[in-house]
Amino acid sequence: MNKQTLVLGGTRFFGKLLVQRLLRAGHRVTIATRGYAPDPFGQRIERLRVDRRNETAMRAAFGAVAGYDVVFDQMCYSPLDAAIAARTFAGKVGRYIMTSTIDVYRCMVGTSDAPFAETDLKVLAQPIDTRYPWHDPSRAVESYVAGKLQAEAYLYRDGSLPLVTARLAHVLGGPEDFTGRLAHYVDLVRQRVPLRYSNAKAAVSFMQAQEAADFLAWAGMQDFTGPVNAASSGAVSAHALHQRVARVLDEPFDARRVDGAGIGELSPFDSPAPLALDTSRAASLGYRFDHSDEWLDDLIRQHDLAFV
Repeated sequence: MNKQTLVLGGTRFFGKLLVQRLLRAGHRVTIATRGYAPDPFGQRIERLRVDRRNETAMRAAFGAVAGYDVVFDQMCYSPLDAAIAARTFAGKVGRYIMTSTIDVYRCMVGTSDAPFAETDLKVLAQPIDTRYPWHDPSRAVESYVAGKLQAEAYLYRDGSLPLVTARLAHVLGGPEDFTGRLAHYVDLVRQRVPLRYSNAKAAVSFMQAQEAADFLAWAGMQDFTGPVNAASSGAVSAHALHQRVARVLDEPFDARRVDGAGIGELSPFDSPAPLALDTSRAASLGYRFDHSDEWLDDLIRQHDLAFV
């Protein structure tokens, strides 16, 4: 059945891939952005130009809209964004998919070596700070993790939206991946700079951009609610990832252990303890993830070509 869908965002990385999948499945798609970034969809979609962080603008843009079967919120980064979503879309959506992140489990790193399940995180108990300057662009990086966690907490406490929070593993893409995180490891290997790492056994969950889009599109057409983890099988530590890059590129492997570093301080995916996702819930709902061995080497080669 074709559905009326709205994507908040959708003009870059796996958000763009999500729109492609929705169109391919025959759904009617509207994207809402500030209108700064071009998109390749032509007349196949509807477009709304609106500042996601401006509640007055959001209410004006969607006030006369009857509603959507599914809203995919790629741009919810704080409890302020969550509050705007709740007040704008309550009673107007059949399903609300917030793209969340593996990083909401950061507060639990070191408490267990087992992959984290959705119920391990007591999201309703998380404090919400509405006085923090969440929309200050200079704080975007430092506030990302807390912002995502508090956004989830706000939406679940509010309860006005039929909500799914998709907690995606670290999403990797080719040269189009604007984060530059996988490229960092390729650059280190090609420049023969040793990796500084915390724990060679601290595996972290990943997924490729295509599967992130596939999973979100799939989740939008289901009927479950609540948090759900999404990750490829085969979690990999920063140490193992760097070693793999060296092997794929036929370069020497060099790494130096460092004590006392926090998550991501030494390299983008470095962690002092495992940060992996248990995807049993998604599996029980019928989704089957791929394995990182199926795609990781190819992405490494793509970044190497861009490096050259």
